[in-house]
Amino acid sequence: MEDEIYLTKEGFKALQEKLDYLKSTKREEISKKIGVAREFGDLSENSEYDAAKEEQAQVEAEIAEIENKLRFGKIINQKKVDTSSVNAGCFVKLKDLDFDDEFEYQIVGATESDPSKGLISNQSPVGQALLGKKVGETVQVILPQNNNTTIRLKVLGIHA
Repeated sequence: MEDEIYLTKEGFKALQEKLDYLKSTKREEISKKIGVAREFGDLSENSEYDAAKEEQAQVEAEIAEIENKLRFGKIINQKKVDTSSVNAGCFVKLKDLDFDDEFEYQIVGATESDPSKGLISNQSPVGQALLGKKVGETVQVILPQNNNTTIRLKVLGIHA
């Protein structure tokens, strides 16, 4: 499950819009930069040309990555999300047992992850620990990005 690409309808649409922008507007901008840089003469010592070609390579790699996500991504159907346990697409109400805080996250794919907006990836340490858990269950999660701090979370509720 952790290797699958999950997308909300909004996330899928945002990726499509970004892909359209990169393929049309951004590609054209870079093409113009390359054209201008070619006018400077000798390409072997032309830093503007090298920079434009590098930018072109980065954009083409990003286009390929987005196309892959759109092709193989699974769109989360909020009406069909199984809420008997934590799954991608679920909203999960949690209690931090160490700080007595309550909060809610939606489990989404890595593409849309933004913890500051309440969206956590099914591939993150917290997301992985929560997958399959039911209301009332407790998980301990080691947070590698936070000096391997361990947090204890209790699942208070699950809904679509």
